[in-house]
Amino acid sequence: MFMFDSSFLVVIPALLLAFYAQWKVKSTFRKFNEIPNARGVTGAQAAQYILQQNGLSDVRIEEVPGQLSDHYDPRDRTVRLSSNNFRGHSIAALSVAAHEVGHAIQHKIGYAPLQWRHAILPVTSLGSSAAFPLFFIGMLFQWSSLMTLGIIFFAAALIFHLVTLPVEFNASSRAIAKLGEYGMLDRMEIGGAKKVLNAAALTYVGATAVAAMQLVQMLLIRDE
Repeated sequence: MFMFDSSFLVVIPALLLAFYAQWKVKSTFRKFNEIPNARGVTGAQAAQYILQQNGLSDVRIEEVPGQLSDHYDPRDRTVRLSSNNFRGHSIAALSVAAHEVGHAIQHKIGYAPLQWRHAILPVTSLGSSAAFPLFFIGMLFQWSSLMTLGIIFFAAALIFHLVTLPVEFNASSRAIAKLGEYGMLDRMEIGGAKKVLNAAALTYVGATAVAAMQLVQMLLIRDE
């Protein structure tokens, strides 16, 4: 419904950025997924070594299905790596594995933005699922107060996106530092790892930009 309103024009640049980010991460990952690291280390081995060196030998590593389904689960302290990155020897595999371990390190040291993200997750999950229905109903019946409530709920979801940015950038910085410190990648390979993780970070920037512009659009529609 938003797409048929002239206010949708404010969202278009953010959508273009998001589409570019998705293309960039896929093409960059595809490129460096075909380049093996010189030491022949797998993503799982790299993750295990970084965990041990940082006093996190109790954190598990699991292989999961899917493409780029990698994540760190703080609830059961598990780094989950997709099969390509778990078993793969590529620069991309090590980059992604080290990034997820970066989240485990953040968890251990009590990295504030990560704690904030976990704390607001229940509220933002509710906000993201309820925001548009509330806004649509308010718009349908011309109840500005209900539209405003939808906007408030969506603003909570945007806060989650904003808090996610430092969490992801910091995890990538830690990944690059550890891969270099432990000699898992040489200087040329580190350059490739940075490209992989920078492309991945751009997807979060794109998602945040889209959410921000959607919020602006909701405000414009309400005030018409």
